Amino acid sequence: MDKEITTKIAIFQKKEIRKTIYNNEWWFSVADVIEVLTNTADVRDYIKKMKKRDKELNSYWGTNCPPVEMMAKDGKKRKITSANTEGIFRIIQSIPSPKAEPFKRWLAKVGYERIQEIEDPELATKRTRAIYKAKGYSDAWIEKRMRGIEVRETLTNEWKNRGVKEGQEYAILTAEISRATFGMTPSEYQKFKGLKRENLRDHMNDLELIFTMLGEASTTEIAKNKDAKGFIENKQVAKVGGSVAGKARKDLEARSGKKVSTNKNYLQKSGDRKRLD
Repeated sequence: MDKEITTKIAIFQKKEIRKTIYNNEWWFSVADVIEVLTNTADVRDYIKKMKKRDKELNSYWGTNCPPVEMMAKDGKKRKITSANTEGIFRIIQSIPSPKAEPFKRWLAKVGYERIQEIEDPELATKRTRAIYKAKGYSDAWIEKRMRGIEVRETLTNEWKNRGVKEGQEYAILTAEISRATFGMTPSEYQKFKGLKRENLRDHMNDLELIFTMLGEASTTEIAKNKDAKGFIENKQVAKVGGSVAGKARKDLEARSGKKVSTNKNYLQKSGDRKRLD
């Protein structure tokens, strides 16, 4: 992944809608919104017919529904047709659905929360903590997860300042750290845990989070000390930083007799709201 929390999942009436910050505001997956409002099994076909019957929307589409990078359903980063709050409101006008009005209210609330977060960034952290708490995560896990987010942001800021490009280059460097730390890239780790579009770190246990942080914090420190410039130099640093965590992980495994990486995840079992610790 390039940014730690690029893609978030919003919930409307128990249905998931992907969203991400783009140009300092929320942008939503158009496909997810249409699926939630219509329950259609073929979103592409629905969009095609909707644009055909609504000429104004069709002319509006290319400019106001750009492809924005989000996590696709196969767990990989892809360009997803997206719209901001205003764009989604316009799309809703062309969808006959009893869910339209409650969805508008939900959308307005989400947009207002973003405005509040811009004015008071601490609110975003508080809401993230509250979401994890509502999902059943322990306080100890939440503290590590939030710390991990800070460590990740420090690393990506360092990469940015050192000439690494967001997107593909961030993803490659992240994969190098993960491979050196755990012997798996993030995509391989997702498969190992039986995940698809879910955020990998939301399904790590305490030790997995700790070693992830160690690998990224080590990479940040080494990049600073070596004054690494550009993608190539930082790629080498990522391998070294990850190996610091990798050696520590192997040492712990040898002494404890237990593997750090586990295929367990926090996917909610049917009828069970408890989360694994």
